[in-house]
Amino acid sequence: MSGERFGAFQRQFVVSFLATLINPGVLCQLAFSQTASPSQFALPGHPTPISMVKTPRQIAEEAFPSVALLVMHDGRGQPISLGSGFVLREGLVVTNRHVIAGASGGYCKLVGKSAQYEITGTAAVDDAHDLAILAVQGLKAPPLAIGDSDQAAVGDEVYAVGNPQGLEGTFSQGIVSAIRRVGSSTILQITAPISPGSSGGPILDTSGKTIGIAVGMFSGGQNLNLAIPSSYLTTLVGSVTSEVHPISRQTGKPGKPFLTDGLGEEGIKGVVGENFTWFSGSRFSAAASFSFSLRNQLNEPVKWLHCLVVFFDATGRPLDAKEVWSSDVIAGGLAKRVTGEVDESVRELSRRTEIRMLNFRLAE
Repeated sequence: MSGERFGAFQRQFVVSFLATLINPGVLCQLAFSQTASPSQFALPGHPTPISMVKTPRQIAEEAFPSVALLVMHDGRGQPISLGSGFVLREGLVVTNRHVIAGASGGYCKLVGKSAQYEITGTAAVDDAHDLAILAVQGLKAPPLAIGDSDQAAVGDEVYAVGNPQGLEGTFSQGIVSAIRRVGSSTILQITAPISPGSSGGPILDTSGKTIGIAVGMFSGGQNLNLAIPSSYLTTLVGSVTSEVHPISRQTGKPGKPFLTDGLGEEGIKGVVGENFTWFSGSRFSAAASFSFSLRNQLNEPVKWLHCLVVFFDATGRPLDAKEVWSSDVIAGGLAKRVTGEVDESVRELSRRTEIRMLNFRLAE
């Protein structure tokens, strides 16, 4: 065997031998000759080259500066929903279409930051895949890289970043548990938890790239969560122009979302407040007492419910607002009465009330 051929054989043998020693759960640093680049080698069954795999800590530290909490409000400036999103580029944030449905406006704040940025409208919307790209005035933050969801496979590690129950900067680990077809579309089923408030947050692969957008949880199962593949976002990005449309156009549910017939729940829409009534409290108190029902429309039990009761006068203007919390568990399909108090003058002047569900948590 010539020296040149022996050298090539030796390099091939060393690389092959080292590859057999690699544990997929351990990060390894390999030295290669000029004829072999680290980016050419990936772990067996893993789409990400070894040199690009990051630790969960690295991924979290790099992702948080690009993840946003979204607070949407109605025409009176009252909050109606919470959601998550992430920076696509300067002044643009990605989220779910259902997060902004029914809102007149809102604001965005980055995880761990106090500054609030006005959401001025939508730059692009994909009703069929529950995606929206929002125009956010003055927002400057590092964008998250968009990965190739077509390369995702069952068993791949993924990470969900969002703001469940309004808790900023929550980072969860899981795997792709299934890749499902719904009509002509595809959806990722993952084990990383997606709770109310996490909708619109990024699902990241082991290189820290976005391969999905969190959209909801499976209504009939445990630890079954759904994400929109990033391939649909890549297509939507191509339709972005300088034109910005008012959020108020996005009323109600999308015309024909592909998450339909109970496949997934949007979370924030799963509980409603109804049947408000006043009742007599203590005769020595200057407060007026009220009660109403919280009805769980999901199949799963919920708890830690947070809602806002708004009182309006005869002209339709808001008189007062009262936050109400309940830590009780409400079983799927059932309801529970909750109570609160306001000043007696509110009872005398109010002619209409609205109960706005802000948040809740799925009971374990």
